[in-house]
Amino acid sequence: MPNIKDTHDPYNGYNFWVEWDGIVHAGFRECSGLTSTREAGMYREGTDKNLAQRQLPGLNSHGNISLQRGMTDNNELWEWLETMLGGETERRNVSIILADDKGEELIRWNLENCWPTNWNGPEFNATASDVAIESLELVHEGVTIG
Repeated sequence: MPNIKDTHDPYNGYNFWVEWDGIVHAGFRECSGLTSTREAGMYREGTDKNLAQRQLPGLNSHGNISLQRGMTDNNELWEWLETMLGGETERRNVSIILADDKGEELIRWNLENCWPTNWNGPEFNATASDVAIESLELVHEGVTIG
């Protein structure tokens, strides 16, 4: 029987923040959409002897980032979206940072050329005691881990 000693625990996914221009701008309760895909294209030449198609690497694509947070009087995200709705494209490099329980940075995903594409305001229900949640969706042109 092999003697395997794995002392590396997986990271918890609940302690994270979002920053741009080196400043933490907002705390969020949820972040999703950190995905990257390399599409595959089908190809076959007429002289191929077998009847199977080849798979060729295609273009890279990245999923939209969805951020959700409780409504506050901080309207930075709304102002960024409002700039876009007014016809100006203000792209920002954004980082999503995962921290440990002490607040120390563990890993950082750097997103290139982000801009807001969708905002959803809170849903209201007078019979519930839920926090008012807004969501913002960002598109980006690439992700690196740093």
